[in-house]
Amino acid sequence: MPASPSTARAINDRLALRLLQQDGPLTAAQLKTLTGLSRPTVADLVERLQGAGLIRVVGEAGARRRGPNARLYGIVADRAHLAALDVRTDSVAVAVADLLGTTLAEATLPIGGDTATEAAAEQAAALLERTAREAGAGPLHSVGIGAPGLIDPATGELRDTTGLPAWHRRLVRVLQQRLPATVLVENETNLAAVAEYRDGAAAGQDTFVLLWLGRGVGAAVMLDGRLRRGASGGAGEIGFMPVPGVTATPSALNCDGGFHSLVGSAPVCELAAAHGIAVPPDTEGDGEKEPGAASAVRAALAGDGEGGGEVFLDALAGRLAVGAAAVVSVLDPGCVVLAGEIGHAGGDALAARVEERLAVMSPLRTEVRAGRLGGAAVLRGALLAARDAAQDDLFGTA
Repeated sequence: MPASPSTARAINDRLALRLLQQDGPLTAAQLKTLTGLSRPTVADLVERLQGAGLIRVVGEAGARRRGPNARLYGIVADRAHLAALDVRTDSVAVAVADLLGTTLAEATLPIGGDTATEAAAEQAAALLERTAREAGAGPLHSVGIGAPGLIDPATGELRDTTGLPAWHRRLVRVLQQRLPATVLVENETNLAAVAEYRDGAAAGQDTFVLLWLGRGVGAAVMLDGRLRRGASGGAGEIGFMPVPGVTATPSALNCDGGFHSLVGSAPVCELAAAHGIAVPPDTEGDGEKEPGAASAVRAALAGDGEGGGEVFLDALAGRLAVGAAAVVSVLDPGCVVLAGEIGHAGGDALAARVEERLAVMSPLRTEVRAGRLGGAAVLRGALLAARDAAQDDLFGTA
C-alpha cells in the first residue's frame, strides 16, 4: 500500500533533516540530488521546515549564483538545548550542547563519599542548572545520564545496586522533578560503546564488544548496530566473570575473584609496581581524575620498568586476553575495543599485544582496537542519547 501524502511528507522531511544534520549546510539543489526527490517536492519541504523553525538560510553556495538554489540551508541549532551527565562514584561531569551536539559549556564536580544522599543529588542538579545558565541555554529539551550499575529494561530506571552511591538514583528523580526535559539514564559502558561506535574507534563496525577498563571493569555488546542489554539489563557485567589466575570466586554481591581482580585499576597498579613501575596516585586529566593504572601504562609505553616496560605490558595483555577470549568464544564479535582510561592510555601498542595473544587462545579471528575517546566516552555517549531523543521528537519519526 502506498504511503499517504502526509506520511510521505513526514518521511521526506525527516530524510532532509538527517542529511542537513550529517552533511549540512546544503542547497536545495544538493538536497534534490541526495534525496532523489523532485525539485517541487524539495521546494515544498524546505518551505515547510523553515515554517516549523527547524531550518534557516545560513549563507549562499557561491557569490555568482543567486536565487533559491544557491541558498545554503542549515538546521537551527538553538531550536533545542541538551545536557549530558557522567555520574561516577565520586564525581559528576556535565556538558550542555545545542541541537547539533556542539558543546556549549562543561563542568565537573567532585562529590565526597561522606556526602549525604540528598545533598549529593542537590549538588549535582545545581551543577547542571548552573552550567546550562553559563551556556546561555534555554529550557533543556533532553538530558542523558550515564551511570554505573544496571538499568531495568522494563522501566528504564537505574536499579538499586549494592556498592554504588544512593545519590545516583536520587539524582535521576530530582532532575525529573525539576526539569521539563526528557531525562534518559543508561549504563555508562553502554554509552561509551555508542560514542566509540558513532565517533570513535568502532566507527563503521556494526558488531563489536567494548571492554571498559578504568577504575572498574565492564563490557558493552553491540550486535548489528544495536546495543544488547540482556534480560535484566546486566549484559556485559564481566567484572564478575570467573577467570583463571585468581584465588577466589566472585559472588552475587562482590566481584572479587572475577575478571575485575585481574584488570581493575587496583590490580593493574599492583602488577605495574611488581615490574618496577612507579605508580602515581589518581591524577587530574580532562576535567576528572585519571586512574593511576592509566598513568602506569603510559609510563611503561615510555620505557619505564622492567625490560623498558615490555614485561609489564606483555603481562597486562595476557590478562586482558583471558577475559576477551571468554567473550569472543560466546559472541564471536569480530572486533574488541579496549576503552576507558586504561584502554585509551595503552593505545594501539597494547591493543596489538592483546590481539596477538587472543589469536593464540581462540580460533575465532578477532581484531582488537584501542578506544579513541578515553574517559570522555561516557559523557559523549550521554550527549548523543540526548540529541537523538530531541531530534526524534522535533524531526518526527518516520
